[in-house]
Amino acid sequence: MDAERAHSDPRERTFEKTSGFGKPQKLGENHCKTVVGDGRWRRPIKSDVKSVRLALAFALLGVQSRISRNEARFKKGRGQETDPGSLCRHVPAHKGHSIMLRAASSSRRHCIPSNLPSIRQRQQFMRPLTLDQLNQQLQTVEYAVRGEIAIRADELRDRLKQADNGLAFTEVISSNIGNPQQKGLNQKPITFTRQVAALMEWPELADKVADESIFPPDVRARAKELRENIGSIGAYSHSQGVPFIRQQVAAFIKNRDSAHLTRDAIASGAAERYAVSTDDLFLTAGASAGVSLLINLLITAPTDGVLIPIPQYPLYTATLAQHHGSPVPYFLNEDAEWATDVDGIQTALDAAEKEGTKVKALVVINPGNPTGGLLSEREMRGVIELCDRNGLTLLADEVYQDNIHDRGKHAFVSFKRVLRDMQAEAKAAGKSEDALRVPLVSFHSISKGVSGECGRRGGYFELTNVTRPVRDLVYKLVSVGLCPPLSGQIGVDSMVRPPKEGDASYALWKEETSAIHAALAARTKTIAHGLNALEGVSCVQSPGALYLFPRITLPAAAIKAAEKQGKAPDAVYAMELLEATGICVVPGSGFRQKEGEWHYRLTCLCPGTDAYVDKLVKFHEGYLAKWKGQ
Repeated sequence: MDAERAHSDPRERTFEKTSGFGKPQKLGENHCKTVVGDGRWRRPIKSDVKSVRLALAFALLGVQSRISRNEARFKKGRGQETDPGSLCRHVPAHKGHSIMLRAASSSRRHCIPSNLPSIRQRQQFMRPLTLDQLNQQLQTVEYAVRGEIAIRADELRDRLKQADNGLAFTEVISSNIGNPQQKGLNQKPITFTRQVAALMEWPELADKVADESIFPPDVRARAKELRENIGSIGAYSHSQGVPFIRQQVAAFIKNRDSAHLTRDAIASGAAERYAVSTDDLFLTAGASAGVSLLINLLITAPTDGVLIPIPQYPLYTATLAQHHGSPVPYFLNEDAEWATDVDGIQTALDAAEKEGTKVKALVVINPGNPTGGLLSEREMRGVIELCDRNGLTLLADEVYQDNIHDRGKHAFVSFKRVLRDMQAEAKAAGKSEDALRVPLVSFHSISKGVSGECGRRGGYFELTNVTRPVRDLVYKLVSVGLCPPLSGQIGVDSMVRPPKEGDASYALWKEETSAIHAALAARTKTIAHGLNALEGVSCVQSPGALYLFPRITLPAAAIKAAEKQGKAPDAVYAMELLEATGICVVPGSGFRQKEGEWHYRLTCLCPGTDAYVDKLVKFHEGYLAKWKGQ
C-alpha cells in the first residue's frame, strides 16, 4: 500500500513509496524518490540525478523562490523531525501548485505537479520585461551624439557594403563625434604611446625585438620602469590608480601651472602653490566616469541643480537625468565668440533658486564643447568669485586643454592655476586663509588632445579645496569599481610624461604632434571660411577643441514641415544632410540652444577638407532652394 503524509498546505504533498507489507522501499545513495501529484493518487518512481536537475530547472522557472533550512524535514518513523543539514526549496508553480525540492542526509525527494505545463507553455505565463518595470528616470536620459542620426549613419554604412546600394555617396563620414582614430577620420596614433603600450602588454617583446628603431631605448626604459611599479597589467591596481602614475600626473599639473613663472619666482618658491597631493588625484576610465561620479555625489534630491553652459555637452544633462538632478542652463554669448557671461550665470542661478531649485555646482567646459570657445583669465576669475559668493562647487571640464589651434595668440590656463593665484593674492592682502576656498574638481582625458586614445578609456580628476571626509567618500565609491583600466592608466602616463628633448623618441613625437596640431588648425579655418560664405550660415572660428558649431537660418516652410513631424528643424536638416552626402553631424537641439535658433556640430577631424566642405556647401544651397519656393 501507499502511505501518504500531507503538509499543512493541501496543495503541497509528499509521498513515500512503500512495499506491500507497509515497509518503506530503500533507495540507493545515487537515487531519489520522485513523486508526482496534485493531491490525488500519485505514481512514485525512481529517478537519478538527471531527474533532480529537471526538477530544479522547473523550479527556476517559478515566479519566486524560497530556501529554508528550518522547513526541511526528514521523516523518521511515524513522526517528523527537522534536519538542520537538509534543505527545502518551495517554488510556487502554475495554477497554484507548488514544486518542492527536498534534500536530506541520505536521500533527495522532489514533488512536481502532475499537470505542470511544458517550458514553452510556461514561458507564455511569465511576464516579459517591459519598460514600465524599469527605472523611469533613466528613460529621460538623452545623448544626441549617438542618437537617431548616428544610428542611421551606421545603417547606411552597412548598406554601402552592398554592390547595388543606391546611395549617392561612397562613404559615411562620422563628423558627429570627437573620435580621432575612428575609421574614416584616421588620426595616426602617437608612436611613443603605442610602443610603451605594446611592451606593457607583452614584456617579452623587448627581448625578442632587439632593433632599437622599433623600440628605442627611452621606450624600453619607460616600460621597464612602469612594470617595476605596476607588475602585470592584468592585475587590479590601487582603486585611485597606480600610485607611481599619480605621481607623474601631480608633477605634470605643477609644471603646467607654473610654466608662466619667471626663474626668480620659481626660486622664491612660488611654484609650490601649484603642488598636488597624489591623495587628491583619481585616475578614471575617461573623464566621463569622473563626471558621473561627482554629479552622483552632489545630487541628493530632484530639486538639486547644476549650472550647465548652453550649448552643452550632452553628458551633463544625461548624467543629471540619470541621478535625478536638475540642469540649470546658462547661455554662452555666440556674438562674442561664445564668451562666458558671469552676470548671466548669476541671473540663471537666482531664477532657479527662486523656483525652488537648490543649485550646488557650476560646470565650465574650457575649451568649449561644442563651441570651441576659450575662457579668458578675467572670465575665469569672475566664475571663481561667483562660486565663492554662492557656495558652489566648480566642475572644470578641461579635456581639450591641448587642443589650442593658434598657440601664438591663445594659451590654455587651468582653473586650478587661477584659483591658486587668487588665493595667494588674498593671503598677501591679509585676508583669511579661508578666503576663496572654492571646491574645485578638474577633469582631463587621453581621448582628446593629440592622444586621441578614446578606446583605451583613460583620464583623471583632481580634487582641490575638498575636505578629507569628502575625499574618503570619493575613494569608497571608486573602490566599488575596483580600479580604472590599466591600459588607460598607462595612456595617462604617456600623455603627462611624453618624450623630452634629447630622448631617442623626441624627434618623432614632436613631428607627429606638430602635424596633428597643424592639421586641426588648418581644417578649422577652412571649414569655418567655407560655411561663413553660405547664405544663412554664421560660424565662429573656434580657437580650441575639435569642433565648429555653425548657426543656420532655415526657411519658414522648412521649420513648419519639421514641426509637423514633431522634430526639431535642425534635426531634420542634419538627417537630410546625412542621407544626401553621408556626412553625419549632431543637430544643435541635441546640445540645447536659445529658442528659435538652429545649429549643428561637426568635428574638424575629417581628412580631405576641401571635398568635405564642398559637400556641405552644395547640400545647404540645395536645401535652401528646395524650401524657399514653398
